[in-house]
Amino acid sequence: MRIFVAGATGAVGSALIPALLSAGHAVTGMTRSPDKTATIQRIGAEPVVADGLNARAVRAAVISARPDVVIDQMTDLAGVTDLRHFDRAFATTNRLRTEGTDHLLAAAREAGVKRFIAQSFCGWAVSHEGGVVRTEADEFDPDPPRELDRTLDALRYLEQVVTKSAEPEGIVLRYGSLYGPGTGMLSRAMVNEIRHRRVPLIGDGAGWWSFVHVDDAASAAVAAIEHGAAGNIYNIVDDDPAQVCNWLPALATDVGAKPPLHFPAWIARFLAGEHMVVMMTQVKAASNAKAKQELGWQPAYPSWRRGFSEAARQSVERRAAA
Repeated sequence: MRIFVAGATGAVGSALIPALLSAGHAVTGMTRSPDKTATIQRIGAEPVVADGLNARAVRAAVISARPDVVIDQMTDLAGVTDLRHFDRAFATTNRLRTEGTDHLLAAAREAGVKRFIAQSFCGWAVSHEGGVVRTEADEFDPDPPRELDRTLDALRYLEQVVTKSAEPEGIVLRYGSLYGPGTGMLSRAMVNEIRHRRVPLIGDGAGWWSFVHVDDAASAAVAAIEHGAAGNIYNIVDDDPAQVCNWLPALATDVGAKPPLHFPAWIARFLAGEHMVVMMTQVKAASNAKAKQELGWQPAYPSWRRGFSEAARQSVERRAAA
């Protein structure tokens, strides 16, 4: 099939294009940066330049590609570390998840696309009430800290418009916290924050996080092309959810940093904001059972424990080879 990937050079998009090509698909990769077209070509896909917030450019790009499937992986999160001002840091990504999704869906409909797959997020976005592990049936947090309002609204909007779409059929993949060599939780910016001990353990660190390697996020998108059910949402996370008090010190060790500092919740609430206290102490894990059963998906990295250490080692090797 002909697949159109928006956000082709992002964390997931960079892993997704090779996975799609290996599965026998023809791929067009959209980037807003002309400087990145050579990277897309080198992988083996056809590049096209368009800003996801420019409706006319997106329409032209999609229609010229004549895809069977559009996969939306658009974000603008490279180098984001200022989580105290969360909604400000996510402002462009929130526009991509609302305006950008609208542009891409409209173009896909006009082009006669059969299936539309979009990236969303689980973790802090889902309600914190109830048991430790949440499923796709659980609602988003009805009363989030104010600093998360706009970002949560953008996620909610994306999921509603995509899952309600019949032409093309819409499917949403809720990724856990992403990581990979030099990206996500192991991006250079994040590693620098951890090494300078600017990512503290807050309160009891009892919040549960679910992770997913970028390669596994990509393989889930490939699986959703053939096996995803229209109008459905799938959690894409590994098998090993972990509390912050366990994964944060482990990540610090993997990147060669000292153990994280520890702040009581009341101090962190003042220094970092209520939303960061919630993320570190109250969030719930996500179940991947539905994705495994319906998509036939299995993570190659079933635990962040091996994934973090391997990705950290690969990051060092890549920098040394550069």
